Amino acid sequence: MHRGRKKNDNPEARRRILDAAERIFAARGLAGARTEEIARAARVNKAMLYYYFESKEQLYRAVFDNLFGQAGQMIESEMPAEAAPRQAILAFVEGYFKFRIENPNYARLMQHMMLENPEQFRWVAREYFEQGFKRVTQIIKSGIADGQFQPVNAEHTMLNIIAMIVFYFSGAHVHSLLLRRDALQPRAIAEHKRALIDLLEHGLFRTPARPR
Repeated sequence: MHRGRKKNDNPEARRRILDAAERIFAARGLAGARTEEIARAARVNKAMLYYYFESKEQLYRAVFDNLFGQAGQMIESEMPAEAAPRQAILAFVEGYFKFRIENPNYARLMQHMMLENPEQFRWVAREYFEQGFKRVTQIIKSGIADGQFQPVNAEHTMLNIIAMIVFYFSGAHVHSLLLRRDALQPRAIAEHKRALIDLLEHGLFRTPARPR
């Protein structure tokens, strides 16, 4: 964003630009999206769009910065300040489910990025995924060390937790056919989350299961 122009900033216009860009990047990818279409969908002119974002590429990154900022806030809001390992893992699951439910464009954005912009994807992995992966993996290791968790491979356990959430939302159209109902309906999502927690309670946690 340009510096030295704060007196002219309009947070509502910036939010509309980000929202419109998220939808259009999800539909068309970085290469297929046009700033004219984004500006029109945001109800601003191109000059205002470029006032906030110097290029389409900068706007693309800003969309992901905004999404990952939301993900971090949702996960942290679920996690108690001094959470025990079991509480922390459940908080991660709860927060990440909440993020995916509230951000339906995220799956298509990531699919476009992985296929079309591998360098951008490496940036996302370094900037956001790596730190979170290490943090939750360390929580699992702490749970193993103090006897709360089974002696599992912490890194692969973390990968499996992520996969059960990511694949469910990314492949929802296929899951809907297999389940014979809309996999993105609240009840279906709640069932999948419960299934994931059941696996954790039986395969990872040694502490007593939560009452149903």
